[in-house]
Amino acid sequence: MQARTVKALVVAGAVIGVGLLALSRALAHCDTMEGPVVKEAQAALDKGDVTPVLKWVAKEKEEDIRAAFKKTLAVRVKGPEARELADVYFFETLVRLHRAGEGEPYTGVKPAGTKVEPIVEKSDKALEAGSVDDLVKQVTAHVEKGIRERFDKAVEAKKRADESVEAGRKYVAAYVEYVHYVEGIHGAVMGQAGHHEEAGETPKIGHDH
Repeated sequence: MQARTVKALVVAGAVIGVGLLALSRALAHCDTMEGPVVKEAQAALDKGDVTPVLKWVAKEKEEDIRAAFKKTLAVRVKGPEARELADVYFFETLVRLHRAGEGEPYTGVKPAGTKVEPIVEKSDKALEAGSVDDLVKQVTAHVEKGIRERFDKAVEAKKRADESVEAGRKYVAAYVEYVHYVEGIHGAVMGQAGHHEEAGETPKIGHDH
């Protein structure tokens, strides 16, 4: 039973758990000029159709984006400099409202070339390729490695835990690290995904990329 539980935790929690932990450290992918939000905004402006970018904001902010889009189109025709300024205004408005929908702070649109966590790039590439298999394998292997390393360390420390108080403390430290690591993954799965499903809620506009 324990083996099946650990295996299920590794497989089910790998992408969600570690993905969330990685994303919490990552530079906001949707805040960058090369991110999906700005890319779609650029295409929308070139085509003169705001519809494709509306999905990036909450429904109650849709009219704000429509209004900003209309203003941007009107200014763009006044010359290259006006076009550039108008585009930046629209990108910033869209990203700001998108971030607000995620419950995240807005700190401006980052320039092209801004460093993004590898896990975020791999997540995007998986979507582009239409397959998540490689990503799941990589993240699952990472989670399994993390659990096994902490487990082995705790097991070895436990063998010597009664030799002295100091040895006992080393065991306790290893035990806490092991349990908290597993607990963190499980908490990410149950606390993030499970909460919305149990409550019948629709998650907020995606976790940032």
